[in-house]
Amino acid sequence: MDKSVKHDSSGVLDAPLTLAEPPPRSLGLASNTAFWWNLGISLLLPVAAVYVVLPDRPLWASLLAIVVGAVIGGALLGLAAAPGAREGVPAMVLLRGLLGGRVSYVPTVANLAQCVGWATFEIVVIAEAASRIVGAPRWPFVVVAGILATLMALRPLGVVRVLARYAVWVALAAVAYLFIQVLRQPLPARAEVGNATSFWTAVDVVIALPASWAPLAADYTRHVRSARSAGLGAAIGYGTATIVFFTLGMLALVAYGAGGLDVIDALLAVPLGGLALLVLVVVELDEAFANVYSTAVSSQNIVARWDRRILAVGVGSVATLLAMSFDIVAYEPFLFLIGSVFVPLVGVLIVAYYLLPRGAWDVSETAPARPLLVVPWLAGFGAYQLTLPTFFAGPGAGWTAWWSARQGDLGIDPANGMSASLVSLGVAMVLTGAIGLPAMVRRREEGLR
Repeated sequence: MDKSVKHDSSGVLDAPLTLAEPPPRSLGLASNTAFWWNLGISLLLPVAAVYVVLPDRPLWASLLAIVVGAVIGGALLGLAAAPGAREGVPAMVLLRGLLGGRVSYVPTVANLAQCVGWATFEIVVIAEAASRIVGAPRWPFVVVAGILATLMALRPLGVVRVLARYAVWVALAAVAYLFIQVLRQPLPARAEVGNATSFWTAVDVVIALPASWAPLAADYTRHVRSARSAGLGAAIGYGTATIVFFTLGMLALVAYGAGGLDVIDALLAVPLGGLALLVLVVVELDEAFANVYSTAVSSQNIVARWDRRILAVGVGSVATLLAMSFDIVAYEPFLFLIGSVFVPLVGVLIVAYYLLPRGAWDVSETAPARPLLVVPWLAGFGAYQLTLPTFFAGPGAGWTAWWSARQGDLGIDPANGMSASLVSLGVAMVLTGAIGLPAMVRRREEGLR
């Protein structure tokens, strides 16, 4: 056994403290699938269902949007997760092979902002739900959730094992109970509530959730024994949870939303709903932990020899402080903005990685820059914003106004109803293929000689 692999006090392998140490490969298909299912168990999904429900449309239309978005998002996540197992490195280090050692700092900084934001969101949702369940102020739950998520990030593989063995079954029981109770309510033939403006914008919201994990996936799948298990486990585990929880949120909203209740209040209105939600609130801690841990690991792409435990404590403290005053209303624009950044980046990564022959992916600190591959990423980002500009109010209104003006310059209908994620993904992948295909053809020709 490699002497440089660290064990905890019980002799169990856990994640390395720095990038200088090799990751243990202790996860198989079952444990990896259970882990991603647990990451998908998030109250953020049913809360976001309000942006997926199509008002004055049959319920099956909203359900179809959920399934389509989950399949696409899950596939993207799986394709981004598999290289982590094959290369054995965290996600941002994997991007060295895509963009180069120094250029990979750019998406790393964006990912740090995303992870801190998601950790903050998760702590807010946990605290908000817990405070409503017990009828107490929110701030003590913010502090407790922040501390627990940070402690969990200190022993990530130990947490993954516990989630795979125990938490998955408890969460399943709570979800099944909530589904049964919600379905006992009379459901209207057509949704009377909901903020989705079109089928494809609803799909965009669903895609954004799995896609937001794609830039983090390799942080965990580097510990999976095979690329196949890594990709399938991530796609199936998170994709299934996405369908289940968005559907639960949709049903709760249409069943109780006409009475003015939001999703959390609607689920609390279910008999013993508070107890079931309390179970999900506890399980929700794994999302906060994962974002704290991934922020620390992402930082190591820039400061490779810093101890991830010290980084995790710093990140957890920042997220907890932000959660004290965070406005949950900012959730929707945040979803769309991270989608516009990371959906095209994942598209570039997938095409470039699977076009290149195995063994050609350089993840060293001195990996040469590949500035041409920044072009399809930026083009995909621009395509996303031109299709659906991220809406900001107040200080960020200028961003929305600028992109809306560019829509006008190009004759793009603001109410086009298209999927910005799919447009962005298509632009990024086609351009990446156009850039990388000639080199691929040359290598094959040289191999035939």
